[in-house]
Amino acid sequence: MSNSHPGSTRIDDPWPALPLAGWKDTYATLHMYTQIVGKVRLALAPRINHWWESTLYVDARGLTTSAIPYGNGIFEIHFDFVEHRVVIRTSEGKIWAMPLKPKAVADFHADLMKGLGSLGIDVSIWRMPVEVPDPIPFDSDRRHASYDPEQANRFWRILLGVDTILKEFRVRFIGKCSPVHFFWGSFDLAVSRFSGRRAPERVGADAITREAYSHEVISAGFWPGGGGVDGAAFYSYTAPEPAGLSATTLRPGGGFYDPQLKEFLLMYEHVRHAASPRDVILDFLHTTYAAGADLAGWDRAALERA
Repeated sequence: MSNSHPGSTRIDDPWPALPLAGWKDTYATLHMYTQIVGKVRLALAPRINHWWESTLYVDARGLTTSAIPYGNGIFEIHFDFVEHRVVIRTSEGKIWAMPLKPKAVADFHADLMKGLGSLGIDVSIWRMPVEVPDPIPFDSDRRHASYDPEQANRFWRILLGVDTILKEFRVRFIGKCSPVHFFWGSFDLAVSRFSGRRAPERVGADAITREAYSHEVISAGFWPGGGGVDGAAFYSYTAPEPAGLSATTLRPGGGFYDPQLKEFLLMYEHVRHAASPRDVILDFLHTTYAAGADLAGWDRAALERA
């Protein structure tokens, strides 16, 4: 029996190639699809600090909203990157699905809203994308209409490995810490640790940024690239950034500080060719966290397991 689904990359290749140039159109379209679904969760889920109620999660077939409360029950929206479809399931046993295929964002938005309506779910979302240059309202966007199932599956398979490693990294920290979750605005999988102290207010910041960075934080994760970064990368940053952080000597080799982003980066292409990608990623995560926490004066003895 084959161990892969038609149109998917091999299951025994957990770190497949994902060159930005080869999937940038699918990436841009899928970014908008996930924003639409994420905004449904944002509209209906109870508010949690740092906007954690709005994120998606990696699961065994793709990305999911997890349970969203509605009326006397719940529902879930799921991106299935194995059979390439979007599925809505309710606690009443109802199911609605549509295929993931090349489709304009405007049509995806209309179809998803019709699907929710057919299940008795009435929701309105703000139709403007966030965290992208030159945003186009979802219901007017016919520029983004690409979907390559092979590339979407590759991206999800990378997320599977990263999700597991970020959860392993999270274990040692016993202070306030986010789940490992997928931010559809910035299109990255992240985990964030907090010192427990409030951060200085960011003058002129919008409400989203003020809430996201209301407390001292060290965040790390994986991002497929763009905006001047030519390829997927692991990242880590400390906010507020303490003096001297950019001079940190990273372990392992290959990581570097990007002065424009004010983040440490470790390119995915470097990682996937390593003898042990897991060890390389964990070294990067631990080294950058330790540097930020020490320079910022975090009480590490109280925040970490021995």
